[in-house]
Amino acid sequence: MTDLRRAMPQDAEAMEVFLAQFAATSMFLRSNLAAHGTDEQTHPHGTTFFLTTERQEITGIFGISNGGYLMAQAPDAPPEDWDAFAAAIKGRKVAGMTGRPIQVAACLSATGLTLGPWAVLADEPLYHLTLTDLADVPGTVRTPAEKDRALLEAWFTTYALDTEQAEPGDGPTEWAKARAGAAIGSDDVVILEENGTPLAMAGINARLPDIVQVGGVFTPDGMRGNGYARRATAGLLRQCGAQGVTQSVLFAHNAVAARAYEALGFQHVGEYRVALLATPRVVGEPE
Repeated sequence: MTDLRRAMPQDAEAMEVFLAQFAATSMFLRSNLAAHGTDEQTHPHGTTFFLTTERQEITGIFGISNGGYLMAQAPDAPPEDWDAFAAAIKGRKVAGMTGRPIQVAACLSATGLTLGPWAVLADEPLYHLTLTDLADVPGTVRTPAEKDRALLEAWFTTYALDTEQAEPGDGPTEWAKARAGAAIGSDDVVILEENGTPLAMAGINARLPDIVQVGGVFTPDGMRGNGYARRATAGLLRQCGAQGVTQSVLFAHNAVAARAYEALGFQHVGEYRVALLATPRVVGEPE
């Protein structure tokens, strides 16, 4: 019988040790655990974790965030482990999942979500960079300020459209407004600026003391093709390096982005599946 149980606060140290073995594909799990522990029930990134063990050693970690996102690091999990996780979260609303393609496929099958319908379902190239190998790319970046709110709302709205996470609308989405508000005064987003003109932004969507996951890199229409996104990302990573970060990972949405990251020194290390539902669904409801 599968030994799946709810994670407790005393499991956190062993969970981090296990997840650190798979650093490039465990960033959401690790950062949510580090920031919110195992019992946070209100923050969107607070996560309910479940563990499988063998001889008291962790063999797999499964989670669902308060925002409805599934995540897992269970490299050798048999189908019954995924079924046990699906049973544990029956009735929970799911918005999507990211992770290793084979694990995402196994989890979606067990939870009955294989058919979507999907806003995004894609395997994207996964990249890793040791910051000492970061290319010497110039670029002055700064922390977003209140004066940037409207600009950021527009940029995040277009970013969501570009990455197929939103449909065209009449103005900034609620998601874009929330992202813009969170970016103001934060170390997790920077704006590349020249002569007072904002040119691009880059951000962090998962952070640990030694490694960050880059996300939200964007250049507005009319400014693309000039290397601004690459320069914004380089400036962000230099800032992270000054804070003690030594590594970075990211997944590229398209070939243009991939080439920009490769020019910075990122190395292709695998694939990462992004599966975002067009409309959230409840685990256990018929497809």
